Amino acid sequence: MDHFIIEISEADIRREREKSRELRKSRWWKTRLAQGRCHWCGGSFAPEDLTMDHIIPVTRGGKASRNNVVPACKECNSRKKYLLPMEWEDYLKQFERNGETPE
Repeated sequence: MDHFIIEISEADIRREREKSRELRKSRWWKTRLAQGRCHWCGGSFAPEDLTMDHIIPVTRGGKASRNNVVPACKECNSRKKYLLPMEWEDYLKQFERNGETPE
């Protein structure tokens, strides 16, 4: 599969990461964390065990906005890294086909 690639400057990345830091302070984000649900695996977690994950990663052109961030458990966020949702689904499917679980 060809990957979606976009040129994004370091200044743009810094700006979006700063916006993310501000969004983490918002009541909206704290309410999302309080629900305790990982967007990717659906597991239940304590709010302090959830992280902010960008559905479309900042390094791939994603923005720090309410419609692009979701709570994710640390394991899913670490494994997803910079993948787009369709790439993440393909990543998970490769393990399902082999009867394995992702590391």
